[in-house]
Amino acid sequence: MSLRYSLDEKLSPLPLALFGLQWLAVALPSLIIIGQVVATVHFPEFSEQILYLRKLSFVVGTTMLVQIVWGHRLPLVMGPASVLLVGVLASSGSSLSAIYTSIMVGGAALALVSALGMFRALQRLFTARVVAVVLLLIAFTLAPAIRDLILDIPRSGSPFGRLVFAMVLVLVLFELQQKMTPLWRSTLVVGGLVVGSLVYPLFFPHAGLSGQPSLPLFSGFWQDLTWPPSFEPGLILAFLVCYLALAVNDLGSIQSLDGMLRPGNMAGRMRKGMTITGLSGCLAGFLGVLGPVNFSLSPGVIAASGCAARCALWPAAVVMIGLAFLPGTLSVVRAVPPTVVGAILLFILSAQVAAGLMSLYSQKETVQFEHGLVVGLPVLAGTIISFMPSSVTETLPGLTRPIAGNGFVAGVLLALWLEHVVFRRKTAQ
Repeated sequence: MSLRYSLDEKLSPLPLALFGLQWLAVALPSLIIIGQVVATVHFPEFSEQILYLRKLSFVVGTTMLVQIVWGHRLPLVMGPASVLLVGVLASSGSSLSAIYTSIMVGGAALALVSALGMFRALQRLFTARVVAVVLLLIAFTLAPAIRDLILDIPRSGSPFGRLVFAMVLVLVLFELQQKMTPLWRSTLVVGGLVVGSLVYPLFFPHAGLSGQPSLPLFSGFWQDLTWPPSFEPGLILAFLVCYLALAVNDLGSIQSLDGMLRPGNMAGRMRKGMTITGLSGCLAGFLGVLGPVNFSLSPGVIAASGCAARCALWPAAVVMIGLAFLPGTLSVVRAVPPTVVGAILLFILSAQVAAGLMSLYSQKETVQFEHGLVVGLPVLAGTIISFMPSSVTETLPGLTRPIAGNGFVAGVLLALWLEHVVFRRKTAQ
């Protein structure tokens, strides 16, 4: 395809600023949405929630900068991994230290396996059907969190009214997606956040947020670190499964630019890129936030803008690092109502479901009845587990609770068992 700017081309100041702003608009919504969900679950205080977002912004911005300079050296935007969001939400019975120690261990394992070039062997486990299960489970096991965000029951006003508002917002976004050009589609999420936040108070005037405390203009964030670490074997195993799925996502994102840009030395780029993703998971776990991952939507942005220059991501990465030191600036995310966050998350995860179905139907072999069972049972079982009351999850044995009580992990393990053990011979035909 014809590109205005090639991979290693340097940009003059004006195009650099414009394309950098474009990448920032693509990267920030995921940071705000996923970060706000986890921060609200972890911390009741506004200042603690902003501290979480600042740490997350620093990790994502730093990792993106390191990736485009020393890692895969490709124009790939990064953001917090939704698969780790699933793991965190399913681990509510564990301490924060144990959760983020497990993220550290998972990141270290990914870095080690990638640096030694061993991930290719593990990749064989993730057939098209298992990848479909992973993508579908991320969406379906987040359904309880989306429900709670949209209904926002603790606030005054009608939960049903908020449900209607969220569904209308999602349908409007889908309508706009069909009519917009690919370039403008990349700004649809951030536009939905802004417009939804402005319109929401018109329908729910008494559901606004209370006044937020004043925050300093500039401050550091090296506090509430995951130290000393806390090791829970069952929880570590659960996050290792999450990181295995994260690694498949990361690998697919890096590979997605091979056919478009033909950058050469893809094996080395993938090894370095995934190693840095693993190391960034270690840093994220130490700081007590979610680890980042390369996003697969980058090829669409490149195709729409005609700019494949990796230096165009530098301004976006630098701004995200800078936001980590500006608590007053990041505090603006508090103006986004939970109902709007839930609606945008529903819109994003609808694309996740579409990607899962595309993965299932993209396989070259004829689709058989058993293939549907490999996908259907794990997705149903994982969804049921994710909706189980906490009182039921607490009755599980301590070691198995992080696995059997985590719908995503249980579903992925069940899919691997069905694919490679139960239906191994039939699917090989």
